[in-house]
Amino acid sequence: MKKISLIISIGLLVIIGIYLYCHSDDYKFEKIADNVYVMQGSTAEPNPENKGFMNNPGLIIGDSGAVIIDPGSTYQVGKMVLDKIKKITDKPIVAVFNTHIHGDHWLGNQAIVERYPNVKIYAHPTMIARAKDGRGKFWVDLMEQLTEGLSKGTVPTYPTDATTNLQIINAGGERFKMHHNVTNAAHTNTDLMVEHVSSKTLFLGDNDFLHRHGRFDNSSDMHGNIKTLKYAIDLGLAHYIPGHGKPGNAKTAVQPFLDYLLIVQEVTKKGYEDDLADYEIKPIAHKKLANYYDWHGYDAQLGKHISKMLLEIEALDF
Repeated sequence: MKKISLIISIGLLVIIGIYLYCHSDDYKFEKIADNVYVMQGSTAEPNPENKGFMNNPGLIIGDSGAVIIDPGSTYQVGKMVLDKIKKITDKPIVAVFNTHIHGDHWLGNQAIVERYPNVKIYAHPTMIARAKDGRGKFWVDLMEQLTEGLSKGTVPTYPTDATTNLQIINAGGERFKMHHNVTNAAHTNTDLMVEHVSSKTLFLGDNDFLHRHGRFDNSSDMHGNIKTLKYAIDLGLAHYIPGHGKPGNAKTAVQPFLDYLLIVQEVTKKGYEDDLADYEIKPIAHKKLANYYDWHGYDAQLGKHISKMLLEIEALDF
């Protein structure tokens, strides 16, 4: 009986893999700089249609190997990312960077390690601790639920090396500079921004969104996110890669989300001073946010963002 179950399970994984491969033609790595590429995922929530693929995996090709930033949300997506990379280079993957705890960015580690067992995977130390303390399994279960089983077979594959702020890491013949602990928390308390030094490219993880609204969980700090985006802009780099949305320069890829957060902050602070509740602040903010009505998740997230910002402003007042 166990043998039959194993055969069925293996067969199911093969079918899912074929299905994902045959439906991945919409995605490809686009060249951002001389040796830097990004594959832009869906801005929608993980679902059966996008197979859970929604982030922006990055690829940097060096003389002695290639480096991946955030290899995606599932084992199957990670395999798809590797297949897309093979169309660009046959150099081995020598390092991976995971930008934060949310599994849509790092559960693809499994596929990388399967093919390259000695690969180094870097992340913020708090990200590693939280992933091993149950969040990895949480995200595996969530992705399987959201994709209606298409991510089955994914298991948490944890980063191997913790980073430090402003650390320089050499991988594949390329230099990378780590940026974290800009504040105690921003999108999460596990955020790592990765700078590719020679191309002046910054991978911001979910500190930055474009044409999509993300959520702020209990480990986040919206005021910290504002400080982090200002910090990123002040670095004066050439290319900025959001965790979700189209890459660009600071004006096109970072400033829009910063402006959104600043409007929410300003309106909520004024509402707090006028003793308004969050539901009373929301319509006031809505009138000022016309540029964001078409961002995915706007209706679902605006009220939550205002509630979160209000709690932070109240806490700062005591």
